[in-house]
Amino acid sequence: MNRHLQRLLRTTPQQLRAFEATARLLSVTKAAEELHVSQPTVSVQLKELAAAVGTPLFDTVGRRIQLTAGGQALLETVSEVVGCWQRFESTLSDMQGLVRGRLKIAAVTTAEYFVPDLLGPFAAAHPGVDIDLAVENRDRVVERLEKHSDDLAVMMLPPAHLPLDALPFMANPLVVIAASSHPRAGKRSQLAQLQQERWLMRESGSGTRTVALQHFMAHDFEPRIAMSLGSNEALKHAVASHLGISVISRMAFTGSAAHAGLVELKVSGFPLQRQWQVAWRKDYPLSAAARTFVKYLQSRPSLS
Repeated sequence: MNRHLQRLLRTTPQQLRAFEATARLLSVTKAAEELHVSQPTVSVQLKELAAAVGTPLFDTVGRRIQLTAGGQALLETVSEVVGCWQRFESTLSDMQGLVRGRLKIAAVTTAEYFVPDLLGPFAAAHPGVDIDLAVENRDRVVERLEKHSDDLAVMMLPPAHLPLDALPFMANPLVVIAASSHPRAGKRSQLAQLQQERWLMRESGSGTRTVALQHFMAHDFEPRIAMSLGSNEALKHAVASHLGISVISRMAFTGSAAHAGLVELKVSGFPLQRQWQVAWRKDYPLSAAARTFVKYLQSRPSLS
């Protein structure tokens, strides 16, 4: 028997799952929580796996762990094995005319206003597909893309430093909102007329904030940023409480969770016309479920 195959057969799927989760999360505790097993179970599986492959997989640095060179090589190998298996499943599904498996999607927080509406018809048409949806801020979604934790990511600004393919599929206009009693409500305003306003913005790294600040810079406008908030709901509450004005996706403003007491200001240059995009790593194969979801988005009339 091939010695490489002999070494592989000394490992178990449970050990490889424990290793992949720990390497991705860099935490035995978090890996155990994700896998729904005890922390000692994960520790034993990692110890047995290290013995099977004949090299340490993690180093302890202070209170944290990091991959050794051997651990990094094993992680790359596991990723290749998973990719090969996904290609096999996709080929098998194509041969059988079926779409089955798991679809993992990460979406930025603003996308929570419409992604469930996209997933509903898709799930009904493909009952064999289990869907995992993670809603995170943009920095976390980028981190998940870096680790290839998901099949697809829904966001406005895919990161430029990763090898990605992306499909724009829906408009995402950004608007300026204020409390309904704001003096400029119902009037046409130039940016210069809003110079003295207190601007409330999403957190640093947010796609909405990045696009808004790029627009302001292009028009030599420097907003007086009074507060940064980590969610659209917190932003809308703060604006409705007369703490300032803000730039927000119109979807978040007019969606089911929109608050009374807010108004969209008519500001020159707004709305900023942007697109929602679905992005995926082009250096990893897409599963059959992910490919089918991308085709589903392409077929929607709101693509442009």
